[in-house]
Amino acid sequence: MKRTYVSDIPRRKFLKLGIKGGIIVAASPYMIEYLTSCSGKQNMFPPPEINREMLDKVIAHALKKGGDYADIYIENRITRQILMEESKFKSGLYGVSQGAGVRVISGNRTGYAYTEEISYDKLLRAAEIASYVAQNGNLVIPRPVEVAENPSYITVKVPLQDVADEKRLEIIQRADQAALSYDRRIKMTIIEYNDEIRSRIIATSEGIYCRNELPLLFFIVQVMSDDGNSRHMARERLSYHSGFEMFDLVTPEKVAQNAAREAIAMLEAKDAPAGVMDVVMQNGWGGVLVHEAVGHPLEADNIAKGVGAFTGKLGKKVASDCFTMVDDGTLPNFRGTIDFDDEGTPVQRNVLIENGILKGYMTDVLSAKQLSLPRTGNGRRESFRNIPIPRMTNTFIEKGKDKPEDILASTKKGLYVQSLSGGSVNPVTGVFNFTCREAYLIENGKKTYPVKGATLIGSCMDVITNIDAVGDDLDFGPGICGKGQSAEVTAGQPTVRIRGINVGGTRG
Repeated sequence: MKRTYVSDIPRRKFLKLGIKGGIIVAASPYMIEYLTSCSGKQNMFPPPEINREMLDKVIAHALKKGGDYADIYIENRITRQILMEESKFKSGLYGVSQGAGVRVISGNRTGYAYTEEISYDKLLRAAEIASYVAQNGNLVIPRPVEVAENPSYITVKVPLQDVADEKRLEIIQRADQAALSYDRRIKMTIIEYNDEIRSRIIATSEGIYCRNELPLLFFIVQVMSDDGNSRHMARERLSYHSGFEMFDLVTPEKVAQNAAREAIAMLEAKDAPAGVMDVVMQNGWGGVLVHEAVGHPLEADNIAKGVGAFTGKLGKKVASDCFTMVDDGTLPNFRGTIDFDDEGTPVQRNVLIENGILKGYMTDVLSAKQLSLPRTGNGRRESFRNIPIPRMTNTFIEKGKDKPEDILASTKKGLYVQSLSGGSVNPVTGVFNFTCREAYLIENGKKTYPVKGATLIGSCMDVITNIDAVGDDLDFGPGICGKGQSAEVTAGQPTVRIRGINVGGTRG
């Protein structure tokens, strides 16, 4: 079973996730008219009766039967998706999703109930249901909630709610034209524009009250090339917690040209060889391999259960000396940046592995309590319908001292992986597999011809102990991470070399 995964996400799945729990109110051919008539400004959040005094009463009601901890999570989400396929606008979707959940923790047990109607009566009912888990438990007196002062790592210059939808359509058209004009062998594009504004209120029995608004943009360009003999579908993604100014920092033309470059380059791909070989991974989204192979096993829910590759190894050497891995939710405007997690804990820079030594895990309220560890700000949830669980934010291999060109030049033979299509990992065993979307054979220290059909197979321990070179060119890429729930993440790495990894291929 795929317990956790990161993927490039098919179009239908992408759209489904974007409007989960929402309302579709716009579709082609009247897309522009309907989209421009929908405005999140008319959506009042929270309702006037939802004040701190009321939240105190709900938390007290949740703990009336006992329990160690209780919290309330209230959410309002406004989303837009626009799809262009084969240079034609196919659909426009506008979604509104709103609701709240109440959680009670008693020992190792969790009670949770949610409502799609945010009112005092409905919250009391959710609290009543969640409280059943704590019957005959310890009685805890909750503290009155007070506003927590948290620094913000997300800045907005052009608010999404102020952007006319004609501007959104223009961005898509610019990307389409840039991709098609890159090379005559570019035959088709699929371009997806997605933005959302997620407003959150979190109140806890420990007296924490947090509130913020998270704007998010996700732009995907898919490009198909065809030379009459072969085809290749390439993808490029851009995503930040940001206002519309994101497209001034990275233009839609740049995103499209990056996708088109891969699509053309891979037309010449030959079948990939198979066997154990050295692998050089280019900086950027290649970090998804470490996100999967190392990040998920370091999430503390499995550690608390006593399972997983890193259980009981705090303070021990688990990787090569040149390997340092970090999860940092404070990187300005990154896709995984959230100011505070979905339990109200401030995010921070968490050094997980430092110079090969295991330094820590990623925790939420429950796993931190179970393991007697600090909370790290990694309690995240897909929506108000879900309980928070330990999840990554922006996870990356820290940059090293090697020059990328030296790493390649000193690799006599192997595989140069430029981008991955995602993969999966078993967080208990640490065994993973990944598909290489763009890869090249290395011969005598040089990239030669592109290869197709290559997969990387191995275990997390094998990877991090066999990394012997880490570049100084750290870069990042955005993604969607699945672990029963989806979460926005960023993965990153500099150029790295892994000695002796299993490569599956289509040529012996």
